[in-house]
Formats: sequence, C-alpha cells, structure tokens
Amino acid sequence: MNETNLIKLQTKRLIDGMQKLGMVTDNASVIMAYLQLLQKWNQTYNLTAIDQLDEMITHHALDALAVVSYVEGMRVIDVGTGGGIPGFLIAIMCAQKHVVLVDAVGKKARFMRQVKRELQIQNVEIVHARVEKYSPDKKFDVVISRAFSDISQFLNLTSHLGDENCQYLAMKGPKPEELDSELAFRETACWDITVPFLNVARKLYQYKSVNNGSN
Repeated sequence: MNETNLIKLQTKRLIDGMQKLGMVTDNASVIMAYLQLLQKWNQTYNLTAIDQLDEMITHHALDALAVVSYVEGMRVIDVGTGGGIPGFLIAIMCAQKHVVLVDAVGKKARFMRQVKRELQIQNVEIVHARVEKYSPDKKFDVVISRAFSDISQFLNLTSHLGDENCQYLAMKGPKPEELDSELAFRETACWDITVPFLNVARKLYQYKSVNNGSN
C-alpha cells in the first residue's frame, strides 16, 4: 500500500474513532497532520516509543481525545507533555481554550514549536521548563498530565499552578495508586475511559485542593 492510501485509511480510522467518542470530525485532518509530524520527527528525536501511525492514532490521538470532554476550564496546562499529548489534542478540539504545554526536554519543546508554526495552532503556548520551576502570570483552571509521574508527585509538583477551584486531572492505566495523605488534595472523581480500538483499561482521576469549598 502506498503512503497516500495508507494516510487515507488511517484518517478514516481516526474519524471512526472520533465518531465513537461522539465528537465532530472537522479537525481530523489537523490531527492527522500532527501525527505525521510526530512520526517524522520521531525518527531523529526519539519523541515517543510508538512509531507506527496506526498505533499513534489509538495510543496517542484517541487516547487523548477520549478525555477532552472532561476538561472543564478555559486555561489548561499539560505538564510533562512530551510530544504534546494530550495538550495539542485539547487545543485542536477546543479552540476557545488556552492550552500551555510544558516539558523540560529541549528537543520536545522544539518539536512542539514546529507543530504550532506549521499547523497554525494559535491557542497553544509552548514552555521549555521543569514544571516545578514554572511560574505562570495567571493560575490555571485545569492541570492535566498523562504518564508524567505517580499521582502524589504530580500533585506535589503542580500545586502552585492551579487557582482555588482548579481541576487536576491525571490520565492513568488500571493500576491503583495511593494518594499521599500529607498532600492537601482529595480525589473527587475517577472515570473509566473507553478508547476506541484500544483494548486497554484507562482511568481519569480528578483531584481538587482541600483548601477550598468546591466539590
């Protein structure tokens, strides 16, 4: 199969998956362009262990798209974002949100800046920094991560980023994790996430600060 037909086939698979998630598919071409850039840069920069386009669709794109509907706020930060997942997918699907992508690895930040320029994704901001050292001008409504660290470390390193009602979201696999009792956070939700075409259990944990009265 030539490359053009392969792209058409995989684009259809992405669209089918987005439809299963109840999403509009207008931005499928932008998502495919992002995945193609990720695959191209990965050959040199080793951005992700997944290097086949079909697996990038399931393990990266659809995995991230499956949590977009849970992201409530307008100012979102994706910490330890790597190649931009889930941040780019949130930004592509939610043009009204401002999404900051933070990673400490220079080559990943360079890749993300290239994606922003080439695909003209205007509502993202790329930050090359260690998350615990990053001091935003304005606090965030949502702090999200995927496979960044264990949950306690994630909350400990990012507690300075959220406002008083911040939604802290951790994308995780099926293995349960204990929250450090000394942290000023509580778990407020845990959702089972179904990713189209991916037969692997996924969970999305939500945490809120105990220093406010929100639920």
